[in-house]
Amino acid sequence: MPIDDTDRDDYLIRPVGRVESPLTRRDQAPRQGDEGAPDAWLVFEPDLTEAMRDLAVGTDVLVLTWLHRADRGVLAVHPRGDTDRPVTGVFATRSPDRPNPIGLHRVTIRAIDGLRIRVAGLEALDGTPIVDLKPVLGPAAER
Repeated sequence: MPIDDTDRDDYLIRPVGRVESPLTRRDQAPRQGDEGAPDAWLVFEPDLTEAMRDLAVGTDVLVLTWLHRADRGVLAVHPRGDTDRPVTGVFATRSPDRPNPIGLHRVTIRAIDGLRIRVAGLEALDGTPIVDLKPVLGPAAER
């Protein structure tokens, strides 16, 4: 019988892997993956081999991460850190600092080596927990 979580105030998210990246500090990372992010590796837990089985080189996927170095108390920011721009609520920005720091990254798979997937365009820092991986959907007729 499925667990009914409708009355819960907390949820358990188990990382499925971690990011291996040359980016180790926030000031090194581009604000978005398409702004010069280096290739990185997604390294998955050993019990998830079956979940990875139909991934293919060249496909685009969405990587959901837990931005573990984020400040969860931040509710408003100057977008992109630009103080000339008005303060904006974080839900209207892509700021990593937010109440639930879930990162969303569209990347392209470059290589698959066992439990490791090399991707292009990932601005996440080394050690960032991976929450999930989902395919980018094409037009409705192709799904």
